[in-house]
Amino acid sequence: MRSAFKPIKENRHEYALFRRRALAGFLIIVVCLAALATRFHYLQVVRHDVFSARSDANRILTRPLAPARGLIYDRNGVLLAENVAAFRLEVTPEQAGKLDDLFARLGRIVPISEDDIARFNVLRKGKRSYQGVPLRLKLSEEEIARFSINRWAFPGVDVVPYLTRSYPLGAEFAHTVGYVGRIDNDDLARLDKDAYAGTTHVGKTGIERFYEERLHGEPGYEKIEVNADHRPIGEPLARVAPKPGENLHLTIDSDLQQVAEAAFGGRAGAAVAIDPRNGEILAMVGVPSYDPNLFVNGISKADYAALLETPHKPLLNRLLRGTYTPGSTMKPFVALAGLELGLRKPGDTVLSTGEFFIPGQSRAYRDDVRGGFGRVDLQQAIARSVNTYFYSLALDMGIDRFSAALGKFGFGKPTGIDLVGEGSGVLPSREWKRTRYKQPWFPGETVIAGIGQGYWVVTPLQLASALATLANRGVPTVPHLLRAVQTGIERPVELIGKAPPQASIIEKPANWEAVQQGMVGVVAAGTARGLGNDFPYVIAGKTGTAERYSRNDETWTSISASPIERHQVLFECFTPADDPRIAVVVALEAGRSGASDAAPIARKILDAWLPGDLERQASRPAVAGVAVGGP
Repeated sequence: MRSAFKPIKENRHEYALFRRRALAGFLIIVVCLAALATRFHYLQVVRHDVFSARSDANRILTRPLAPARGLIYDRNGVLLAENVAAFRLEVTPEQAGKLDDLFARLGRIVPISEDDIARFNVLRKGKRSYQGVPLRLKLSEEEIARFSINRWAFPGVDVVPYLTRSYPLGAEFAHTVGYVGRIDNDDLARLDKDAYAGTTHVGKTGIERFYEERLHGEPGYEKIEVNADHRPIGEPLARVAPKPGENLHLTIDSDLQQVAEAAFGGRAGAAVAIDPRNGEILAMVGVPSYDPNLFVNGISKADYAALLETPHKPLLNRLLRGTYTPGSTMKPFVALAGLELGLRKPGDTVLSTGEFFIPGQSRAYRDDVRGGFGRVDLQQAIARSVNTYFYSLALDMGIDRFSAALGKFGFGKPTGIDLVGEGSGVLPSREWKRTRYKQPWFPGETVIAGIGQGYWVVTPLQLASALATLANRGVPTVPHLLRAVQTGIERPVELIGKAPPQASIIEKPANWEAVQQGMVGVVAAGTARGLGNDFPYVIAGKTGTAERYSRNDETWTSISASPIERHQVLFECFTPADDPRIAVVVALEAGRSGASDAAPIARKILDAWLPGDLERQASRPAVAGVAVGGP
């Protein structure tokens, strides 16, 4: 039977239990609050700067500002490379709708090529959908007007102004000034990404490439508040202006350059005019050339294919990488080497009979005149270009001493000019042949090296540098193109410091005078006689005619017997002969002779240089100790 009474509750026990539970809960809450406070302190105090920066990064966009590229001038202030205002079509993909349809409709208003579309698709990959992407560059005024009338039909398409590189004189300076082009993957691998933030173009060739750091400048930036979609809100919060690149003033005289190019008359070749006193390049022409403006914003496939298919290879920089057999232009250098080594004296004579034989051999090495020139000394041998004299001298010298002596003039190695991609040519030597062909050297190869034939290869710039050393009485100078810089539009133009003087490679001045007189004889009564007529200064020169094809007796082995295709022809000269202020080298890839084809081009260059030189000489300070710059 159940009890009718309920058990009495133990209130005291339950209260104690509740109290313990409440205390435990309170302690847990306190611990959690303490942990929360600690974390809050860590985030808000200890890591405040880090998270504040992250927050600002989400809220504030730092947009790089590309610097204005430095300008390039000639020595007289003529603009060779500038930044010009242009207009482009820019498409915002998010607003434009179906792009294929857009391009089709837009192409009926403004011409859009497949290259434009391909370039657009590449650029689009690196941008957000709300950012504008260039579609068509350098719009004409007519194209801008046509688009403006139909602007309502193309949402998301705008005409946007921008600065683009331009080369006012075009092809005349393409191989020297070079060009800029869009930054590609190869460029990114060698460039500082921070320094080129916001920059789309970089120097690809020529001065634009070599002096990229000077021309580029330093980027700036502006901070813009953006929303969650990274769209700009309001005006920039802060702005640091970019620092423009330096303006460069080159040593080249654009008037002289234009005359030199015109003198070629379209014939393939190269010419260099240099001041032998300081190595300043006064003119530097490679023919044919190309328009560098084609490459600035991306050359079309059709234009590039046309350049590649042109027979005379306009993209080849003949000045730096042209391969020419120097021929008789080597004879003054060989003659000087013989004098310096003591193997010949200026008055020593050699009998020229029309043929030269190495002792013990039956092969004949010919002179240019059947029957020879009779007895000739050094000056006559240079003036009349007597092969026998130099056959004999080279053989007596031997290839080892020959190579060492000619190497002093810089043959067989780059000159060190401030351009990228210079070739080294070939200085014939025992070591070179062993490395190249794994074969021994033969005496006959020494003989023909004495007249600039055989394995000899020079670039026009290399020959001009060697000629400048010879003209400067053996004192070498490094050929260069940069004359002065300007670090700001309001800053003065500052001349580049001169290189320290070097010792002459000629030990006896009398040896130089003997060779110089022989070169004067070339123009006065030798192979280039008449070239100096009506010229106020005495000209020292040397012709060169190198066979492009071999022959047996009078039969040429070339596919064409045309005389103009048989030879590479060259001419080198400097003037005034006793105190040279300009040295000129002209090389043509095809011609009859150096005298008939190359020398007249050199004379036109000298005629164009002369008025300015006469003016400078008339205004030369008479104060003792005043240094006067080159022409």
